[in-house]
Amino acid sequence: MRVHLCVVGRLRKGPERELIDDYLTRFDKAGRAHGLGPVSVHEVEDKKGGGMAAEAVLLRRVLPKGAVICALDERGEVMSSPDFAGRMEKWRDGGAQDLAFVIGGADGIDPSLRAEADRLLSFGKMVWPHMLVRVMLAEQLYRAASILGGSPYHRV
Repeated sequence: MRVHLCVVGRLRKGPERELIDDYLTRFDKAGRAHGLGPVSVHEVEDKKGGGMAAEAVLLRRVLPKGAVICALDERGEVMSSPDFAGRMEKWRDGGAQDLAFVIGGADGIDPSLRAEADRLLSFGKMVWPHMLVRVMLAEQLYRAASILGGSPYHRV
C-alpha cells in the first residue's frame, strides 16, 4: 500500500526536514516487508491567499484516485500507536492501494475536504503546528511498521 503525505506548505531545510526524512527513510525500509510504502510527499502552497478553500482545491489535485483519506484534525480520533498500526494493517489487508494523510495549513483543513475523509486522526487535544504534525506523523508511520514487524522500537 503506497502512502502519501498530502500537505499544505513547503518544508525548507532544517531540523524538521531532517527528522521527517530520517523517519520516512526508516519507514520505507521497515514497511517494505509488510506491504507498506513507499511514501510520497505532495506539498501544495496557496500563493494567492485563498484560505482553507483554496488549499482544499490544491490538496484534492494531489490526492491519488481511490485513496483512503486520513485527515489530521484536532477533532479526530486519538489512537494509541498499536491501534494506528492495526488500522494501517486493516486498510492494507482490505485492498487499499493508496493511503493519503492530509495535513492542512495554519487554519486547518477545509470542512468540505474534512467531510470527504475516511478517517479523522488527532495527535491529542492540543493544537500542533502543521510542520510539527508532519514530523509526528512520519515517526508514527515508522513506529507502525516497526510494530507490525515485531521490532523492539516500540516498547509498551
